[in-house]
Amino acid sequence: MGEENYKHIVRVANVDIPGNKQVKIALRKIKGVNFNFAHAICNVASVDIRKKAGSLTDKEVEALTAVLNNPVNSGIPKWMFNRRKDYDDNDDKHLTEGKLGFAKENDIKRLKKIKCLRGIRHQKGLPVRGQRTRSNFRRTKGKAVGVKKKR
Repeated sequence: MGEENYKHIVRVANVDIPGNKQVKIALRKIKGVNFNFAHAICNVASVDIRKKAGSLTDKEVEALTAVLNNPVNSGIPKWMFNRRKDYDDNDDKHLTEGKLGFAKENDIKRLKKIKCLRGIRHQKGLPVRGQRTRSNFRRTKGKAVGVKKKR
């Protein structure tokens, strides 16, 4: 490894990733990129997944950024995307960083506005996905209530 070309922080898709980790692990520091998606990005961009992120060349970084910014046209299968059949335009997308948080926030606002069950559960601060609430979720429901013992 050439020490003069080594970078401690590499900027991929406007996100700083650590240079001392392997590429497949360093890409997971980008919000919205999981292990399988990072592996697919490296395969499409033809970058060795075991290579340290700090020793990537400029061309490899550009290739990773191009694939990450436009995975639809890069040949990554649609089942790997985190936003399939988007509510607004019915397209398959993969969102990262700020766009992912913004989309999630808008989805929750839409659910609250139409007052569906999931939206009401979000408003009340209760679990949304059908979990039981008898013994868990005490933090969100309020103080724990005990029963007085008979004497």
